[in-house]
Formats: sequence, C-alpha cells, structure tokens
Amino acid sequence: MPKIKRAIISLSDKNGIIPFARFLHENKVEILSTGGTASLLKKAGIPVTEVSDYTGSPEIMDGRLKTLHPKIHGGLLAVRHNAKHMEQISKNNIKPIDMVVVNLYPFEQTIQKEDCSLEEAIENIDIGGPTMLRAAAKNHQDVAVVVDPDDYLLVMDEMKKNHGDISPQTTFRLAQKVFALTSRYDGVICNYLLKGDKNFADVVNLQGRKKQELRYGENPHQKAAFYQEVGAGEEGISGAVQLHGKELSFNNIIDFDAAYEAVRSFQETAAVVIKHTNPAGLALSDESLVEAFIRARDCDPLSAFGGVIGLNRLVDASTAEAIAKDFYEGVVAPEFSKESLEILRQKKNIRLLKASFRWDPRASGWDIKKVSGGFLVQNRDVAALSIRDCQVATERTPTEEEWKALDFAWRVVRYVKSNAIVFVKGTQTIGIGAGQMSRIDSTKIAISKSRSDMKGSVMASDAFFPFSDNVETAFQAGCTAIIQPGGSIRDQESIDAANQSKMAMVFTGMRHFRH
Repeated sequence: MPKIKRAIISLSDKNGIIPFARFLHENKVEILSTGGTASLLKKAGIPVTEVSDYTGSPEIMDGRLKTLHPKIHGGLLAVRHNAKHMEQISKNNIKPIDMVVVNLYPFEQTIQKEDCSLEEAIENIDIGGPTMLRAAAKNHQDVAVVVDPDDYLLVMDEMKKNHGDISPQTTFRLAQKVFALTSRYDGVICNYLLKGDKNFADVVNLQGRKKQELRYGENPHQKAAFYQEVGAGEEGISGAVQLHGKELSFNNIIDFDAAYEAVRSFQETAAVVIKHTNPAGLALSDESLVEAFIRARDCDPLSAFGGVIGLNRLVDASTAEAIAKDFYEGVVAPEFSKESLEILRQKKNIRLLKASFRWDPRASGWDIKKVSGGFLVQNRDVAALSIRDCQVATERTPTEEEWKALDFAWRVVRYVKSNAIVFVKGTQTIGIGAGQMSRIDSTKIAISKSRSDMKGSVMASDAFFPFSDNVETAFQAGCTAIIQPGGSIRDQESIDAANQSKMAMVFTGMRHFRH
C-alpha cells in the first residue's frame, strides 16, 4: 500500500487539477511538474519543483525531452521491498516517486481536425507520458498512477481515509486503466499512419470504447455491450443520440444500423422499414417524407409491423402521425421537429435516435466480420456505377421508365441479405426476397409478398442467375426488365428466356452479396 509522499504531474487535459494538486500539497506531498502544468500550478499558489531542476537536465528539443531520465524512471520502477533496488537508487541520488498524474498529448483529437497535417500529427505523439505511465503501472504495488480526472475524487477519498495511503485494490484498478489507455493510444497512432495504405497491414488494431452495457445479447442468456469505434465521432449509429424510448437492445442496434445505412445512401427523400436487418420496404418520394414512409411501409405492412424505421430527412408532424398509427421498435433520422417528438413520445417505448447523416460514398471504412478464432476485414461496399453505362444483354433496351426503376432497384438490392431479389415499380419496392438458400426461392417469396399489381415491375438480383427459371418466374409475375451482375456460365440461357418474353436485361458486372 503506497504512502504518497512525492508525485509527478504533467498534463495535457488540466481539468480539475488545481483542487487535486492543492489537496496533495496540503497533505505534504512534494510535487514535480513540467512546462505548462508547472506554470498553472505555480499561478494557483501551489509549490512545484520543475522536473528539469530535479533531474539537473533542461527541457530540450522543443520539449520532446523532459522526463526521460533515471531520476524519474528510477523513482517509479524501484520496488520498495527490494533492498537491492533501494540501495541502488540511494547511491544514484534518486528519490522514490509514489504517484504519477499524467494524461497524453491529444493525438486522437488532433487527427480529427480537417486541416491536420502529418507533421502536426507526429508532433502530438507523446513519448515521455506513456513511458512514465507504463513504468508506474508496472510498479503499481508501490506507485499510484492517475490518468483519468474522474479518479481525482476517488484518490483523495482514499488518502483521507488511509492517512495518505492508497489501497492495492485501487492502485491495481488504476494500472488497468493505464494499459487500456496506452494500448488505445498506440492503436490509434498505428491506424492513422497506415491510413490510405492500399494493402492490408500485417497487424490490425481494433479500437473501441464502451458506450453502454446491454441487458443481454441476441438472446437473454447472452451478455453483451456496445462499443464505439475510436475516432468514429458523431457519425453512425454509435454516435447517435437517443431522444426517447426504452433502452436499446443488441438486436435493436443491429437493425438501427441497417436502417441508417440503407437511407443515408440516397440523396433523394427516402424511407425504409427494417425487420431482422432486411428491408421490409424502401421507397423514395419527390413530394414528402410521409409519402416515402407510407410507400415503404406498404410494400409489406405485415413484416413492417414491429420494425425499425430509417428516414433521411427531418421528421415532421405528418410523418410522425403516420408512424404512430402502428407499433414500431424505433425511428432513426437526422432530426425531429418539436411537433413530431410530441406525437411520438406519446408512445412510451418507441426508441427515437437522432444521427448524423453526413454521407461520403467514397468512404473507405472497414467492414469487419467475426469468425471462430479470428475476423475478416474488407472495404465497405460503397462502389457505385452508372447503370446507363452497363451492358444491355438482351435484344430489347429498357425504356426510360424502366431505366429509372432499374437504377432504384439496384441501389436497394445491396441492402438485402443474399440471395437477394427485389421487385420495384418506379421508386417503390413492391416485393423483397431475402436470405434464401436458392435464388429461385427468393424470387418466389418476393412475388408472394407483393400486395401490388406486378405488371410492369422490374427486378434486381444481387448476383447472377444460375438458371433461367428466375427470368421465367419473374416474367409470369408481370416483370418487364431485370438488372443483375451477369457472369454465370448459363448467362445465355437467361438471356434467351428474356428475349423470348420480350424482356430487357442489364448486366452490371458488379455483385452485391450481403452475407
């Protein structure tokens, strides 16, 4: 149990340090400090010994070299019950340092600035801070190390109760925080320096900060927590703010993410209803958000019940009224009007999430999937194409109306689990078949779910047709045009079937599997 007699304080984030340092001084703790921290404490009337005066070595290289000295690290690393260690530090005029109060240069905040240069980022890589923290944490049985201003009160309370001592349980917990911090810090630096590298690095650093613990996982017998990727900021579901409703569940978060991803990719006014990660319906509108929502809901209202709604415009009162007529788990949108909140908050449990909808289709964030003993990493599926430049495989070219519907269908199908089939009229889905083991089953399910007249509809498939039966079944339902990647050894059979039925078929040369 270390008794605190000497502490070193060197901070980037100085919030709360004045009362904490004053407490240490009042409890007869000698304070060593550096640079701006030392100046701040002196101005507050707190006696401080400059580290350079203590070590006899001046700060040099624009402050790059301050604390890397045997008098600092010997004082941190010496094991107090090791007679040899104590004899050696005494011979070298090294005094024990019992507490380290350090936080690091703001590298993470620096690189989030739009105008941050590589040189500025490099200068914000802390060297002395992590070294002191790791030394103190390694010797936590003798040294207390504080990296989080939220722990100042905890440390003061323990010192008051224990006559200046801190318990081993507390110093161990504080040491755990250190290695969590330095691990994250180095991971962020590594990821930043590798950013833009076209090749995948030999080592991948996945950095996450716990946002909340969840009641349970996919099922009640599974424990779960929600982590936000370090550096994610306000974008994405992890940065969303919950405005109302029950606590988010594991499955809610996955569905909210699917809803968010689906509608934020559209510049037009868009609405989607997600059920078990798949769109039950997705639609656009030139008129209003409420029209987009109603059209999305009406694709498959039975499946939409109890789903998660994604909207890419401010939710107004009329849209809120339409939503409030049925039961939904939640709504994610960029903004909610005051009137819409008043309407939706009458439903006690509906979850309302406000999320940033900034969208850059060139974004190159990672898509990560866990497998037993490892994980897969790939670029996100954000590739776009102009379908007017795609190959028309059939004798008949799509009409202008079909081209527009095919474009919409192709943009929707990437958000449907494979094997994915989407039937569309205009800018409204009218039948969706998802996640089946055979593509023909997905086609049949999409047709069976349709509540609309399918005559004049178009169809999108996320991958090629292995047989012509999909074309024949779609034609019998009333479909007139198809968009699909092509590339099957049986492509000609599908082309022949389309030609026989006077259908148009477009090959994109791009697949949109969503496993």
